[in-house]
Amino acid sequence: MFDVKKIYEARERIKDVVVDTPFSYAPHLSKSSGCEVYLKKENLQVTGAFKIRGAYNKIATLEGAQKECGVIAASAGNHAQGVALSASMFGIKAVIVMPESTPLTKINGVKNYGAEVILHGINYDEAYAYALEHGKKNSLTFIHPFEDEEVIAGQGTLALDILDKCQDLDAVVIPVGGGGLISGMAAAIKSVNPNIEVIGVSAKGAPALKNSYELKTAVDSLSVRTIADGIAVRDTSPITLGYMLQSVDRFISVDDEEIASAILFLLEKQKLVVEGAGAVGVAALLHGKLEHLRGKKVALVLSGGNMDVTLLSVIIEKGLLKSGRKMKLTVTLVDKPGSLMRFTQILQELNANIVHIAYDRTSISLDYGDANVTVHVETKGEEHQSMIYKVLKEENYIRD
Repeated sequence: MFDVKKIYEARERIKDVVVDTPFSYAPHLSKSSGCEVYLKKENLQVTGAFKIRGAYNKIATLEGAQKECGVIAASAGNHAQGVALSASMFGIKAVIVMPESTPLTKINGVKNYGAEVILHGINYDEAYAYALEHGKKNSLTFIHPFEDEEVIAGQGTLALDILDKCQDLDAVVIPVGGGGLISGMAAAIKSVNPNIEVIGVSAKGAPALKNSYELKTAVDSLSVRTIADGIAVRDTSPITLGYMLQSVDRFISVDDEEIASAILFLLEKQKLVVEGAGAVGVAALLHGKLEHLRGKKVALVLSGGNMDVTLLSVIIEKGLLKSGRKMKLTVTLVDKPGSLMRFTQILQELNANIVHIAYDRTSISLDYGDANVTVHVETKGEEHQSMIYKVLKEENYIRD
């Protein structure tokens, strides 16, 4: 079992650095899931994620010579910012290796904390390998995002914060990538109340740790692909797997569609911006993956809120289309004065608000004298969209 004493020591070290983020009842989520749901909002933490806990605790425990030489880490975002900020607080050098595809906002976030950023590799694993090599050459101490006892201890303090506010929970649902967060939290939870069920949730596009948990032996995956980049870990850590096999009761996964719907739900219903990795627990609850928790008291960890704005805009757009609040239509008109006016007039009469329109008369699929018109319209649900289709068919704008 993980040494719980380390978690309490970590809590003392980081108490003046981390924010005691809100732990509050979620009425909309409780109603939709049939559970009594509480959200631990680590998306409101310093740097926007829980990672500052483990990063600061690790750097605080380094020896003098290690601090003097500086630290290095590999990360696509949250761990990078945690290490960068922690290093700046100790006045030591920090180098962060990030994949070349890392969004500019995350790169700038790390630079703003005073760290040097090196872009290398097409994914985290290539960045990680380079960071180890670069750190060794330059005498920098490598700060691992999850395979380190002091990092795990720091992450485990999150469970103590939850249990300070509520010990009579039936379950705690925790996002899982490399396993550092759930390893620390599960150890702390079981030490206080062994009856609390600890549930891990991963992304289906990053299956290595879940497969390993089920097989009870470490296996890696060939690749990862998920919008939850904060938990997109390809290889399994035998260390965190060992801790999880001792303390984690259940391990499930959710796909990108489920994660996207959870992000949108949190944005609309809870007024919270939560990244994909932080929303997986909500995704599991919303999509019936935790039916055994109905009627029970459940805590969900929203592990981070550093959402790429470009991805968020795509999620919102797709969410509007799926929920019947937006639709795209392409119709063929006779390319003559008045044709477009009549089409838009019909949409106006149907209370469908046009937000985008495109006119194409050059497509090779068109007959001469015709034009394709594509419109994006705001609608009021599936019934409203059915009415629009019906009327446009009657007016011969849409053909079977």
